Amino acid sequence: MIAEIIPEAYDATGKQVSQPFLRRKGPHPTFPMGRYVSQPLTIQCSTLEEVCQFLRTCRVVSDEKLFGKEEYWQPPDQFEKRKAGDCEDFALWTWRELLAIGLNARLVFGKHGRYGTGHAWVMFFQDGKCFLLEPQLRFLGLRLPRLTTLRYKPIFSVSWDGRTLRYYAHKEDPGFRASWHLIAPLIPEWLGVWIPFWLRALIRLPYTLGRKMWRKVKALIQQRQAQASRL
Repeated sequence: MIAEIIPEAYDATGKQVSQPFLRRKGPHPTFPMGRYVSQPLTIQCSTLEEVCQFLRTCRVVSDEKLFGKEEYWQPPDQFEKRKAGDCEDFALWTWRELLAIGLNARLVFGKHGRYGTGHAWVMFFQDGKCFLLEPQLRFLGLRLPRLTTLRYKPIFSVSWDGRTLRYYAHKEDPGFRASWHLIAPLIPEWLGVWIPFWLRALIRLPYTLGRKMWRKVKALIQQRQAQASRL
């Protein structure tokens, strides 16, 4: 869920820009950005672990399924009640909680993955370092390997100090070129996270498949019993 960024590969600071620039070329909030930071939240987390625990209870659901719209940003106070949403909804709520904890955090929009899919996440600064927080990977635990951050390319970010919203533009390509000398020391860390995850997934697979099969059988039995009672 949280990984220290590789500074050469990720423009963490960015350049401060005006809000109109964000509106023209960046994401388009459903409400004014002030709406997302002004309403009080019911969930009060005091640690990053508690943030992760709440996110584990939430479901990733598209805006189309939830609201019948291609794009809809839920305010954090609505998301924590619904416990369902897409990447913007997860990121907005998480951003608010990190700010409440007292961290210097930003809401980030950019590209993710091999094909540069549009995405939203959170980053925060602590002890002179920048950390990337991916709210939707809450099932992996609190720490992610640093190699994970190479898949994230920030484009815009937003900060809030309790009074003023500030907007930043980031370099999509800070000129980083991966080299074996840099990557090799990070591979054990990456394997140490993903190998246990996939092993656990394989161990749970028979149980998961069996549970799904039993639900289908149970539904079929109930359907047959309902048909028999009508005869």
